[in-house]
Amino acid sequence: MKKTGLLASLMAALCISMAPAAQSQELYWASSGTFGPFNIQGLIPTFPEAKQITIPVSMWILKHPKGLVAFDTGNNVAVSDGLDNCKKYWAAGLCDFLHPNQTRNDVIDMQLKKLGYKTEDVKVLVTSHTHLDHAGNMGMFPKAIHVVQKKELYQGWWPEKFQGRAPNGTFVMADIAAAREFNYLELDGEYDLFGDGSVKLFPTPGHTIGHQSMKVKLPKMGTVILTQDAVWMQENLDGYVAGLNFSVQAYSESVNRIKMMRDLEGAQILMSHDANQFAKMGDRWHK
Repeated sequence: MKKTGLLASLMAALCISMAPAAQSQELYWASSGTFGPFNIQGLIPTFPEAKQITIPVSMWILKHPKGLVAFDTGNNVAVSDGLDNCKKYWAAGLCDFLHPNQTRNDVIDMQLKKLGYKTEDVKVLVTSHTHLDHAGNMGMFPKAIHVVQKKELYQGWWPEKFQGRAPNGTFVMADIAAAREFNYLELDGEYDLFGDGSVKLFPTPGHTIGHQSMKVKLPKMGTVILTQDAVWMQENLDGYVAGLNFSVQAYSESVNRIKMMRDLEGAQILMSHDANQFAKMGDRWHK
């Protein structure tokens, strides 16, 4: 009985020690402008019919008791305010297809400023993967601890040839080079970011070899999964496989894992490029 009581006390103490972080976190859903309109089949070739879509480019800002976290930094500031600027920094074909609509105020530093922060206030920058619309402004955060899967750093510098190796293609060399000398926590698997269970990173390879997603516990919403490009939009959850994958098999396994986390843990899935979801929940804080 004494051992049982001691164990119960220890478990209670553990729960108490973990509770404050999850109970005080706040999550802001921002967007680095939009892509589109373009045909959905350009991104999801398995989708059965053509339709025009315009999608957000999601970024996240998390207030945690141990420090401010940003998750992804969107498109590089250089592609702001028009296709002419875009074509000076990205490959012209990407600009013509994606039709990025990003103003200077959409960029991550201005999003932080809108919320009362500066880039140097960010303690941790987590990057889901090194594609142009997620790692674009890593260079704005020289003081942050950058948290990336180690495989993804290699992926960004030397992608497989079928993924494209143009320096201004889907992996923009200048985006990554700008942050090359920064302070990195290079992961190989899952990681409990603050050691309290409130923010967990987990690998979701497939879209790229080292893609990672984030699971956050919020006081009112409960557990949310920030998929980033592991799941672009509802059509992917419905079974239509995305294009632009390093591995279709790994992609499908990652999507299935996220679905199981939703079903087993009661987690809500928040998708990086889902226009309907962002219209309901974007540009605001969530608790």
